[in-house]
Amino acid sequence: MPEVRAEAPGRVNLIGEHTDYHEGFVLPCAVPQRCVATLRPRDDRRVRAQSEQIGDEVFEYELGGEQRRDAWVDYVQGLTWVLAKRGIQVGGFDLHLDSDVPLGSGLSSSAALEVATMRALRAAFDLELTDVELARIAQRAEVEFVGAPVGIMDQMAASLAGERAALFLDTRSLEFEQVPLPADLELVVINSGVAHQHAGGDYVTRRRESEEAARLLGVDRLRDVSLDRRLDEINALPSTHARRARHVVTENARVLEARTCLLAGDLKRLGQLFFESHASMRDDYEITVPAVDLLVDLSRRQPGVFGARMTGGGFGGAVVLAVTAGSGADIAANISSKYSNQTGNDGQVLLPRLT
Repeated sequence: MPEVRAEAPGRVNLIGEHTDYHEGFVLPCAVPQRCVATLRPRDDRRVRAQSEQIGDEVFEYELGGEQRRDAWVDYVQGLTWVLAKRGIQVGGFDLHLDSDVPLGSGLSSSAALEVATMRALRAAFDLELTDVELARIAQRAEVEFVGAPVGIMDQMAASLAGERAALFLDTRSLEFEQVPLPADLELVVINSGVAHQHAGGDYVTRRRESEEAARLLGVDRLRDVSLDRRLDEINALPSTHARRARHVVTENARVLEARTCLLAGDLKRLGQLFFESHASMRDDYEITVPAVDLLVDLSRRQPGVFGARMTGGGFGGAVVLAVTAGSGADIAANISSKYSNQTGNDGQVLLPRLT
């Protein structure tokens, strides 16, 4: 049977953290790092999967016999499990994955893996799935099979986002708009070297706390809370719930304003929104770590930087900077050098790609 090859990018979220599972707004864009899936259909129901980056082990399972192994292959198993739940039939296959999206960096290596694999399955087995349906299947696999309670931003970004346009996404309706990045804006992404994982307890706890805050405010999702009308109610909640709700509600407002800034080319205000978002994640949602905070502080003192914030689910990962176009490589090298000198950790520059 013919071999097929498909790929999907990692993503950097410009702004809109922990808003997607409250059906709010997000603004990610794709990064050059990608996961490549090479798939060859088999004439049986066996799946054999191997990753170029994670050892030589070949994982095998039978379609219909998917069982969690707490390993990366669970993301593949989750996809075939969801397809079967939806009544979509595929045959067995051999899968080889090769990715340069760093694990635990906040650039969503898992969504890149899921979407690349789904694109390969769609091509190999002639599945009639739109890009949005593909993202929905990938998210369901991660939530229901892998056990990571993520929203749909990462999978939608891997499926639909471009590198020179932000994907403005309403995660309730899944309506989206490609918002071009201004010509004088360059993005820098620096990895702290502190890995994170969505299936970890802290991420789950933050989601639960914010959902409890929504219930206390009488809504299903914090998307439905208007900051200007209900700030007093938010602040009257128990302290933890007030801080969780305040972050999500203000973050939604920042995403909407950031879209306007991109369209107007207002990079100064966009940068301010980045810094405000980071402060909210640090103080209200409490998902940053000292290493990430240091990278943002170093960025704040660096000429040519409009703004900086943590990107991704938190508890490690990377920061994203909005900088003057053409200055990204020098700014990234300067900040990562200072970061390394102060912490002993490498501040790996993920964007711009350094050759």
